[in-house]
Parts: sequence; C-alpha cells; structure tokens
Amino acid sequence: EWTMKTSIVFLLCISVFPGFSQGRVVREDETGFAECNVFFPGQVPPEGFTEPFHVKICQQYNKEPRFATLYSTKDKIPLYSAFKFTKPAQSEEENWLVEPQIDDPENDLHEMVHEADIGGTVANLGANQALTSDYVGSGYERGLLNPSLLNEKDFQVATYTLTNAVPLSPALSKSWHRDIGKVVEQALIPHCSKTDHLYLLAGAIPSSVQVKGKVSVPESLWLAACCDAPDGWSLGLVKKISDEDSLADLTVRELEKQLLPGVHLFKGGCGEDKQSQEKREALLQAVSQIRSGEQLILALGTSDNQETKESGLLRRVAGIIATPFIKLLELIIYIFVELVKFVFYFLWLVVKRVVGTILDGICSLCSGMVSYLKAISMVLIRIPYDVGRVIVNIFLGFLQIVRDVMFLTYRILSIPMGFVLHLASFPYHSICAIPSVLKDVATGIGGTFLLVMDATATVLHGFYYLAGHIVKRLVPKGSSDD
Repeated sequence: EWTMKTSIVFLLCISVFPGFSQGRVVREDETGFAECNVFFPGQVPPEGFTEPFHVKICQQYNKEPRFATLYSTKDKIPLYSAFKFTKPAQSEEENWLVEPQIDDPENDLHEMVHEADIGGTVANLGANQALTSDYVGSGYERGLLNPSLLNEKDFQVATYTLTNAVPLSPALSKSWHRDIGKVVEQALIPHCSKTDHLYLLAGAIPSSVQVKGKVSVPESLWLAACCDAPDGWSLGLVKKISDEDSLADLTVRELEKQLLPGVHLFKGGCGEDKQSQEKREALLQAVSQIRSGEQLILALGTSDNQETKESGLLRRVAGIIATPFIKLLELIIYIFVELVKFVFYFLWLVVKRVVGTILDGICSLCSGMVSYLKAISMVLIRIPYDVGRVIVNIFLGFLQIVRDVMFLTYRILSIPMGFVLHLASFPYHSICAIPSVLKDVATGIGGTFLLVMDATATVLHGFYYLAGHIVKRLVPKGSSDD
C-alpha cells in the first residue's frame, strides 16, 4: 500500500511571538510546537497540515504546557488537539478564554484572557478566531476537542479556550465526551502498559456549513491513539455529526485518508505495521463492548440525563434486568463477528496471494518487455550514429588518398622541374660570367707582366751589386787624392 504525498511550501514573513503563560502561537511553517512537542510520539508533530492559515498553539497554564492545538484561522475551529491522559479531577466551572495573538500579533497581551477583559486593546478581534458571540443563539455549544473530563485541575482550566472548541449540538457534545471518556478509560488505558506513553489526538474535519457565516461546523469528529510502549499499537475512531450515536473504529492509516492528502498523524505510524493481531482484536473488542452497551441502553429507552430520581431508578432496574441478556447478546455478537472476520480474513489472504502472484507475474512481464524495448531502442538509436560514423570515416579516407596522390605527384614532378630550371638558367649564368672571366684573365696577364718586370729588375740589381763587390775586391786602393 502506498500513499500519494504532497507538500506545499509557503514562505511567510512573520514575527516570532514571545511565550506567554497560557499559550504560544507558532505558524505551521515553523518547526515544531516548541515546549508542546512532548505531546507527540517521538516529539514529532503530525505532518501534512501545510496551509498558511494553520496556526500551531502550545496551550500553557501557569507557565507549564498542558496540550497542543492546530488551529484553522480560515474555519475558526481547531483541526486537532494533542494531549495525554491525566488523572481526572472534579469538573471546574467553565471559564472561557480567547487568544489575542491570533488576531493581533503586535498587541501587548501575551497570554490568553477573557474576551470581556480585552475591550478595544486588540485590533481585528475575531478576524481569525471564534468568539463567544458566534455561539450565542446559534443552537450550537462550544464542544471541547480535548475534553476537560480527561484532565486534572490545572489541565482542565487550560481546555476551556475557544481555540479548543468546535460548534456541536448539545446532544452531540455530550455523546462525544461520553464516548471518548469511556474509550480512553476502559479500552485504551488498560491496554497500554505505560500510561505516560499513551498519546491522544482529538480532531475535527470542517464542513461547508458555518455558524453565522463564520465558524465551520465539523463534518465529523475523530480520535487517534498511539501507545509507543514496547508493545506499541495505534487506533482510530470516527464519529459522524449526522449520527450522534455512531462510533466507527478504523486504523490510523485509514483515518489519515479521510483527512488532508499527505497527512501523517504519528511518526512511523506508531508501529501500526508491526502491531500484533491479538492486541488489535483486544482493542476492537473493548471498543465494541462500549459501543454495543451504549446502543442497547439507548434501545431500552435509558437516558444519560438523570433529571429525576424515578428515571434513575428505572435505568438501574432496566440495567439489572438487561445485563444477562446484554452479556449473552454480546457473546453471540462477538462470536458472529469473529467468524465473519475470520472468513473475510481468510478470503482476504487468498485474494491477496492470488492477486499478488498475478501482479508479480504482470510486473515481471512488464519489466522484461521494458528491458527488451529498451535494448531494441538503444540498437535502433545507434544505427544512424554508426552509419554516420562509417560515412565520415569513408570520406576522411578518400580525402587522405587524394592528399597522398597529390603529394606523390608533386614529388615526382619536382625532380625534372628543378633540372629544367637549372638547365634553363645555365646560358644566363654563362653569359653573365664572361666579363668576370675576361677581367680575371686581364688581371692575370697584367700580374704576370709585372711579375716578370719585377724579377728582371731584381736580377739586374743583383748583378750590379755583385759586380761592384768584385771590383772593390780586385782593384787596389789608391791615395785619398785618387
């Protein structure tokens, strides 16, 4: 089983409100309920309530957190209140309060106050929350989501706030508080080994019907319980507004489907997937006994309203007479219900196994077809690519061949062309060299003639020098006069 998850992110520029003695207001897009996270399993609030008009309130009294509320400023009612069971005390006098910070975040009142004591100090009073005047003369009363009867003294005072109230008819309000009280005390508490690990969420689903065109009347009321002790379990209950005597049990996952898309009430489903069948059957049996007992008493004409001594005596006598028959009828009903449940459970297992096998085969077939189509698609996609690559390679090879042929032709033609050029240039270089040759010949002849002249002169000069030396040796010296 899978759930479609949707998320809507809203970026709001808001101020962080300071703490006050009886309440702390936090926008839904902020993280957690601050001090009131202790009222949720694992200190994780429900997820999926992401509208901008969802406001988180940590309901406090005497500077201590008592319970947590998610309030809808659009419908002017709480969507749920989260609390734990405490030792019930004698009912306190109703002392209704309002939350100034919801309508006017900038005012100086930082705690819940009586509506009559506000005066004109709060701007836009009633713009985002319900007021006492919205209930006067409407035929509806302020029904508490977190009933005061399940709380001790200080907790009771904190429950009497209009941010914890929804419009209910007097009969429905009494029926809701009676049923939720009995379910918690007689069915939930006995099956949770640690009462401080029992977390309760009481909520309302808004409808299109409004009181005085302002406050939405709930379409139905619901209760979600989570016991995260070692033998954890969870349970959901729904009461339709159209039938004040109805009280349907269902799983938390089934309850979440009746709320907004993507809602998750408890972290990890509070062990719903690991919940033992025996524990669930024991819980459902206890709830069924409470429901059947109430219905039988109502069928016998017994009223919960004890206005006179005679009606009380009649109820006790009817209860004494009817008790054996009720127990016998409960046993018969229980056996019949268990047989029906067993048959349906067996059929469900068979159908689940058959459908699972068929779906597995279909999934395998689909996976094979997808893989086959994927492989074929890849081959078909690569064919144009490979063809193009072959064509490009052929063209590049042809260009290489042309280039080689042209280069070879150039090398072949370059040999005779050089020879022809040199041969053609020989006459030019020969003719141009004649003047230089003649010049060199003339220079050589002139040089030779000068060399001969120099050699002759040198020989003659030598002969002259030799002849003079011989004469000086052979001729005797004469007088100085000679």
